[in-house]
Amino acid sequence: QEQVVESGGGLVEAGGSLRLSCVASPRSLSLHDMAWFRQAPGKEREFVARINMISGSTNYADSVKGRFTIDKDSAENTVFLDMKTLKPGGTAIYYCNAKPLFGREYWGQGTQVTVSS
Repeated sequence: QEQVVESGGGLVEAGGSLRLSCVASPRSLSLHDMAWFRQAPGKEREFVARINMISGSTNYADSVKGRFTIDKDSAENTVFLDMKTLKPGGTAIYYCNAKPLFGREYWGQGTQVTVSS
């Protein structure tokens, strides 16, 4: 059964760093891309970053460019999100999205990131 699991969330002070991980299984699942989204309290879910699991090309939301880096381990269907210089506005549940080459996309349950001011 396909599933997506995030980890690495937590509490961090403003200006600090955090690294999130996301694993899509089974490993045999052929992915086109994986992405991170986030949803802050009272707001809609928004795009953060995406990586093509084949080419490695990336794109980012303007709000995180230069501070967040998305990376991958394609062999393990894993992506990472390195978040630096975190701001209180970064407090949100961070969700991982996995889009296979064929078929529907999958979402994880999310991991909470709280940035204290």
